Amino acid sequence: MSVDEYSMPVGCFGTPGSYSYRAMKEHFAGKSIQPSYYGQFADLVQAVADGTVRYGVLPIENSTTGGITEVYDLIHRLNCHIVGEKYVKVEHHLLTIPGTRLEDIHTVYSHPQGLAQCRNYFNTHPDWKLQPYFSTSQSAQLVQKEQCHAIAAVANSTAAEMYGLTMLERNINDNHTNFTRFFVIAPQAEDIEGADKITLVLTVHHAPGALYHVLGHFFYNDMNMTHLESRPIEGHPFEYFFHIDVMGSLQDPGVVRTLRALERTCKYFKILGNYPADTEGMMQNEIRINR
Repeated sequence: MSVDEYSMPVGCFGTPGSYSYRAMKEHFAGKSIQPSYYGQFADLVQAVADGTVRYGVLPIENSTTGGITEVYDLIHRLNCHIVGEKYVKVEHHLLTIPGTRLEDIHTVYSHPQGLAQCRNYFNTHPDWKLQPYFSTSQSAQLVQKEQCHAIAAVANSTAAEMYGLTMLERNINDNHTNFTRFFVIAPQAEDIEGADKITLVLTVHHAPGALYHVLGHFFYNDMNMTHLESRPIEGHPFEYFFHIDVMGSLQDPGVVRTLRALERTCKYFKILGNYPADTEGMMQNEIRINR
C-alpha cells in the first residue's frame, strides 16, 4: 500500500490549537494524516523512534528565546532523523473565559517559552503568578476546563477559537516579528526531493583551535552555516556536542567530500537529516534580523 492510500500517523507536540498543530497542518497540507498529541517532548520522540507514529512535529528553536535544547538531545539520543522544517510566526494573546477582567487575574499559565516571550508585558503586572505548563494550547485547554476568572493562558488565536476563550489582550509578545522553527522527524532518514539543508551533530577534540578548524571546512568549501548550538556532554565537564545546520545536499559530491573530511577531523560526527529548507519561513526570519 502506498503512503497516499492511507492516513499517515503523525505525532504532534501539545494539543489542537498549539503552534506545533499549526506547523503540522502547514507542512502536511494536502495530505491525509491521522494526528495524535503528546504533552511531553520525550514521549513524542520515543513514539517516533519506536514506530508508533510515522512522523513527529515539535519545536526546536525560537527567534527570541533560542534553542530548545531538550529536543536536540532527544533526537540525537533516540536516533531519530530530521526530514523537514517549518517556521511559524508567533502571536501570543492573553486568553480567558468570557467575562474576565484584568483585575480578576491571579495566575497565568503557558509553556515556559511562551511566558518568556512576553516578559515585558508581564512586567506591567507584577502581582500575577506566572505558572509554567506543558504547552500553550494545553494552557488554553486548562483555562476552558477550570472556568475560573482568576486564571488566564498565553496562547494563539487558534487555541482561543477552539476552546471558546476571549482574547482579553492581543499580541502581548515582546517581539512582534517572532518565529518558532519546528522539526519534522522520522525513525529513518529519507531521500527527499529538493533537500538542501543538513543538520549534523559533532564533537571536537579537546585541543586549542579544534572548533575553529572544524568550522573552517564550511568556509573554505563555500557552505553556508545557518545555525550552531552547543550542548554539554554528560559526564565530560566542559566538553560539548555541537548541533550545526548548513545549506547543502547529500546528492552533491562536493558536499559529501566536505562532510567526509569534516568527519575525519571530529571526535564524533553524525548527520541527523537532509531536508528541504522552509525558504519562505527563512526569508521572514531574515526580514526580522535586518530590521
